[in-house]
Amino acid sequence: MSKTDWRIGVAGLGTVGGGLLEFLLERPGFSPTGGQAIVTGISARTRARPRPFDISNIPWFDDPVALARSPENDIFVELIGGFEGPAKDAVEAALLAGKPVVTANKALLAHHGAELARLAEAKGVPLLFEAAVMGGVPAVKIMREAMVGDDILSVAGILNGTCNYILTEMEATGRAFADVLADAQRLGYAEADPTTDVGGFDAAHKITLLAALAFGCAPNFAATEVEGIDQIDLMDIRLAKDLGYRVKLVASAERSEDGVLVRVHPSLAPMAHPLAQAGGALNALFIEGQRIGRIFVQGPGAGARPTAAAVAADIADVMTRAVRPVFQKPASELKPFTPVDPSKSMGRAYLRFMVKDEPGVIAAVSETLAEAGVSIESFLQKPVENADGVPIVLTTHAVAESVLMAAIERIANLSSVLDRPRLLRIARI
Repeated sequence: MSKTDWRIGVAGLGTVGGGLLEFLLERPGFSPTGGQAIVTGISARTRARPRPFDISNIPWFDDPVALARSPENDIFVELIGGFEGPAKDAVEAALLAGKPVVTANKALLAHHGAELARLAEAKGVPLLFEAAVMGGVPAVKIMREAMVGDDILSVAGILNGTCNYILTEMEATGRAFADVLADAQRLGYAEADPTTDVGGFDAAHKITLLAALAFGCAPNFAATEVEGIDQIDLMDIRLAKDLGYRVKLVASAERSEDGVLVRVHPSLAPMAHPLAQAGGALNALFIEGQRIGRIFVQGPGAGARPTAAAVAADIADVMTRAVRPVFQKPASELKPFTPVDPSKSMGRAYLRFMVKDEPGVIAAVSETLAEAGVSIESFLQKPVENADGVPIVLTTHAVAESVLMAAIERIANLSSVLDRPRLLRIARI
């Protein structure tokens, strides 16, 4: 085997791992370096599972840690998933053995990225994770390589295809969240336990990594504010549309003099905005730099072929022998960012109140908002079939969240208000 050839160990043969293995078996000479990427070891939960490709001639490892340590591979690819257990153990073992690691595991890096970066850089080997964010869209490469000549101010976008599919289908078909989620599970867009996706945690892992790349800080998942789409009501999707907005799960990271605000929330995007136009399982991202201005990228955020292509691109980078810091700065310089208090954040909002159909209700809501210091931008009252009460919907001008939350609490206590007011933020994009 020539020095331009690389032996690859792949742990995890699920959707992405299977797609990668199939690609490497078909095109071992894909790298522009001219060398061959040769699979010399594999590991997965079960060997007997039927697969659309032949693995009989590839050495099998029941233990991914043993595969990671094996002297028969030069690059370890981790596609197991999960931020503890076998995935973490195997990645640490490979790095300790001085092997380059390629992973698609956003949860692992969001929770343990700083310590793994220190280990990789101490051993002088790459730790690459292009496929961890936005699947086949090279968001990580843009942030880590193309934007190094700029100071990034913010990143924001749609980072979870499952949630985007569900919200798109709810609007298009008029079906409730639970019904569309069941369809997404049947189609393979959502897991049997969809909590990580619909709870916003998958998007939170990804925006945690993008924030680390954008601002040269350590990944700090614990400081990310997370809200999923599991409480989104079809009524709000319809009423937001009447106001000229579309509901999307938006992940964002923004830097200011006070620190960094990282959050994931269902948010309203104007109908004509590129994020509102990204339907189905697409991902989309805005990156704003001080010198370059705004960059927008969109594409498939999941799936065997796009994500496997991103893993293969990282393997090709390893084959060039290029080494750079894992998170924009040397690991020794990485520090957790200073979180901004979300209550001090300024922004516009959508509010929906279910109220009794009686005189004086609108005046009471308006007066309460005015007294709290919340200025109304637009207003809509539209009866909804089969609803208890009448919805009052409004959007606000920019207001501090602490002020807005105090106003919502006061309105919730009005005798004419039937249930908890619904708040959706209007995306600052």
